[in-house]
Amino acid sequence: MTEPLWMPSAERIAASRCSAFLRELETRHEVALPDYAALHRFSVERPAAFWRAVAGFCEVISDEPADAPVLIEGERMPGARWFPAMQLNFAENLLRHDDARIALQFVSEAGHEEALSYAELKAEVGRIAAGLRDAGIGPGDRVAAFMPNRPETVIFMLAAASLGAVFSSCSPDFGVSGVLDRFGQIRPRVLLCCDGYVYGGKRIDTRARTAEILAGLPGVERVLVVGYLEDRPALDGLANAVHWSAFGTPGAAPEFTRLPFDHSLYILYSSGTTGAPKCIVHGAGGTLLQHLKELVLHVDLDRADAIFYFTTCGWMMWNWLVSSLAVGAQVVLFDGSPFSPGPRVLWDMAERHGVSIFGTSAKYLAALEKAGERPARSHDLGRLRTVLSTGSPLLPASYDFVYRDIHPEVQLASISGGTDIISCFALGTPLLPVYRGELQAPGLGMAVAIYDDAGRPLPPGEPGELVCTRPFPSMPLGFWNDPDGRRYHEAYFARFENTWCHGDWAELTPRGGLVIHGRSDATLNPGGVRIGTAEIYRQVEKLPEIAESIVVGQDWLGDVRVVLFVRLQPGAVLDEALCERIRRQVREHTTPRHVPARILAVADIPRTISGKIVELAVRQVIHGRPVKNLDALANPEALEYFRDRPELAD
Repeated sequence: MTEPLWMPSAERIAASRCSAFLRELETRHEVALPDYAALHRFSVERPAAFWRAVAGFCEVISDEPADAPVLIEGERMPGARWFPAMQLNFAENLLRHDDARIALQFVSEAGHEEALSYAELKAEVGRIAAGLRDAGIGPGDRVAAFMPNRPETVIFMLAAASLGAVFSSCSPDFGVSGVLDRFGQIRPRVLLCCDGYVYGGKRIDTRARTAEILAGLPGVERVLVVGYLEDRPALDGLANAVHWSAFGTPGAAPEFTRLPFDHSLYILYSSGTTGAPKCIVHGAGGTLLQHLKELVLHVDLDRADAIFYFTTCGWMMWNWLVSSLAVGAQVVLFDGSPFSPGPRVLWDMAERHGVSIFGTSAKYLAALEKAGERPARSHDLGRLRTVLSTGSPLLPASYDFVYRDIHPEVQLASISGGTDIISCFALGTPLLPVYRGELQAPGLGMAVAIYDDAGRPLPPGEPGELVCTRPFPSMPLGFWNDPDGRRYHEAYFARFENTWCHGDWAELTPRGGLVIHGRSDATLNPGGVRIGTAEIYRQVEKLPEIAESIVVGQDWLGDVRVVLFVRLQPGAVLDEALCERIRRQVREHTTPRHVPARILAVADIPRTISGKIVELAVRQVIHGRPVKNLDALANPEALEYFRDRPELAD
């Protein structure tokens, strides 16, 4: 039997907040919950009791009659309603602390640092909220941020949420069309922006781009400008603009408008690589409850922690990270390149600020290993307790790297969910061991299953569609401008009746964990056998010559053939010897059907602005079909490396 890479000690299990929650459930409901599997069964079989207990254990601040129901029409997806009598305010819950402990620690790649205590954060939220209130912003109004990952973005979101307004954000590396494709649909009344940002050592002025964006957003009434490149940047060309520091009422205390549990909080966006981005509306109560469950029960976060996630304001992990304020932890914000001025910048930050929970992407961990970095040798990471990874499947080799070269005693939690649910379907738990290549467990309250094409549950070890068979609080309220809910239904519920189909190709493991093989719409189908792309990446990217890879299926002679593109390490050459090593590596560790029919080198691989490689866009290009919404890509020019390749014509 496979040995675990990490096993929680009995002391760590006993001291975890999840164990305390489990004991509380056992006492209150007179049930025996001997392990995580039993706790998970309880959470999906008795959802009302479970989510009521989460709200109580995490001390959600709200108004609600004592005998109010938790769930109405709980068998309907969509259609279930959670906590229909509860009134709450998201910002009030995140600003429950008001003391001198650090709330936000900001670090830039250039070494600039700022810190805000919980008391200072609350005061700044009060100032900005007063200004928004004076501008007529109230429940249901949209405000937007075109911003780097700075404290002002968090403050602006909390100020808007305190009033019941709806917040949406894009990072400043989005192009004009990409921003207008998103904000143009929701028509914000106030825009937060900055004069520019720094990435990879380059100072990038965004004011001209912002002016173009504003020309396409006629509903914007006020523009708040943060000075990042300059203390007080010129506001020429920005209509109705005011400096951030001059907006609002200093000394005003925040006033929290309590609204129904399912009032709108965030609008997030699908990647937009196959059409106009979907505007996904998330509710305040569902987001709060789901994030608290994950942060408290799965991550084991408490006030003593410093939590970091490498993210931009254009990725849902920013929203997830900021919810850590509700626990009272120190939230570490980083803006810039994770490899500038060198590959140690994030670990310098982690050491300096005592980061105990370090979140990043699978691609970052792979790139760090390829760069030859060994943080365990170069840094004092004594406070580091947990490493979180998401964005794409974490390759087994990266598990080895973390335990060998980052920290031998951390809990490595690969997590998987998405913008669609602003949370996770599968993630870590302090109660279970970590096995190589596996996500530890399905999330509490998430009735995760794996279905075949006919909608039948598959046993452990057989890959299929990742689904969720019961409602959960962080399901979207719907899509913006989708009054009859048709587009929302088609996105998640058309495949299997009354079941959320997430679009991931995955399998359960005999130990109760999960393996994610990639997006199901990007699965390969040679000879009618479905293959997850991550199965191939796991093998190819073990080879030292390969920096990264992307694999797609090419329609060929009435079938599909597997085509692998590789970006090589500096100095490496894709000769026949390396191609044969790649084929042998894939054949020996997977099956002959996984072996690519063509292996080609490219100088770059296209990815979304949040860093995910875009297999579907590459597949469109090699078939000579147009790719929609190039503005959703961080590097659309990379698609040219795949176009009209003569090697794919025979």
